Amino acid sequence: MLDAKAILGAIKAALAPGLVMGAADPKMLYPVLPEEALTGAVPSRLAEFSAGRTAARSAMGQLGHKPLAVPTGPDRAPVWPAALTGSVSHCAGVCVAVLGQRALWSGIGIDVEPDQELEASLWPTILRPEEQAFVQSGYDALRIFVAKEAAYKAQYSKTQTLFDFHALSMTVNGATFSAQFQIDVGPFRRFDHLQGQFICAGGYTAALVTIPV
Repeated sequence: MLDAKAILGAIKAALAPGLVMGAADPKMLYPVLPEEALTGAVPSRLAEFSAGRTAARSAMGQLGHKPLAVPTGPDRAPVWPAALTGSVSHCAGVCVAVLGQRALWSGIGIDVEPDQELEASLWPTILRPEEQAFVQSGYDALRIFVAKEAAYKAQYSKTQTLFDFHALSMTVNGATFSAQFQIDVGPFRRFDHLQGQFICAGGYTAALVTIPV
């Protein structure tokens, strides 16, 4: 049984000083600011989107900022206010935003998924050959997927670059992981690393990656 309160509490407890978390119900439709309006989205997508922006504005308040708009860029990534950077994730029962001051953090990535085995048919798309070699179950594959999503979100605020799952190679060490770039991307060179942590509670697996300034 999924327990959203448990995973949200665990994420909040795992945050480094200077990071804050906001949360909202992804099944509810919240008001959005005019700059954030989505056109043509189905009701479930509108609910998730509005929950993400509501969670982000909750986090802004914790950082002492007024509630500002977070529009969607041409690549569908959130466009954060100039002084802030952050990340949003939503899945069944959970919507969370983690934010920090851009003067302290150049990138933040959060991803949350229910503890469900990742279908084997998806493994070649998500996992590099060296990752498939040590994955023993769909749960192992899910952890790598969540970690790659978090690492991708964290790097994106620095690079503004889209790439596929094979651009990162993950090394998992218990509750922590390392994401190694396999290509040059923006300021990152091939074989540079991003460090992250897993957070597991309430039937969910989350991954958090932060890049200090």
